[in-house]
Amino acid sequence: MYDKKLTLVEHLEELRGSIIRSIISVAIASTAVYAFVDKILPGLVKPVGRLVFIAPQEAFISRIKIAFFAGILLSGPFILFQIWGFIFSGLSKSESKYVLFFAPLSVLFFFIGASFGYFIIVPIGIKFLLGFASQLMAPMITVSKYISFVGLLTICFGILFEMPLVSLFLTKIGLVTPEFLSAKRKQSIVIIFIVSAALTPPDIITQCLMAIPLIALYEISIIFSKMLKGSKVSKSKK
Repeated sequence: MYDKKLTLVEHLEELRGSIIRSIISVAIASTAVYAFVDKILPGLVKPVGRLVFIAPQEAFISRIKIAFFAGILLSGPFILFQIWGFIFSGLSKSESKYVLFFAPLSVLFFFIGASFGYFIIVPIGIKFLLGFASQLMAPMITVSKYISFVGLLTICFGILFEMPLVSLFLTKIGLVTPEFLSAKRKQSIVIIFIVSAALTPPDIITQCLMAIPLIALYEISIIFSKMLKGSKVSKSKK
């Protein structure tokens, strides 16, 4: 099994299959969640109290958005295992054993990140941004914009919390080193702010709320990588 190397076409077919299976899992989970949207909505709206819709179809589309984002969260473990399965097919026998450790751990990191985004970052961002309300500017938040704001931040933080784990895995298989990560710190910070600007609404506060934890995660990645390299050196000396 491990001696057989897949061709480029076979790798692309494997990738195609993983993507299709992931899309189907999201569709099934979203369809199942749609029946519970009315139960999800009160807790979702609680930070702002009340939402409005300004187009006839907006309320219906927002329900679909809630089901879609919830479907992604529920399908997260399956999608992650699809990704690891694809990575597994391109690893050597000695490297493939690491997947058995990192795959389950990536699920834990995903839900920790999503929880951090939903329970910490979203309330802070909303409280700060709504703090600019006044007698002349009353907040009237549309349900569609609000669902997109909450959903994107939650999913993005779930994905971005994989950074230390990915760095650790790449260090383990010898693709990156702590020195490389440290040398690319400045460039990485610039990329982090660019990614944050692309994934968040166009305001500097929300961008910083995403960028600052990401920078912290990058530093944690360097620490993990150094710890792993140190353990390798000590083992080689023995």
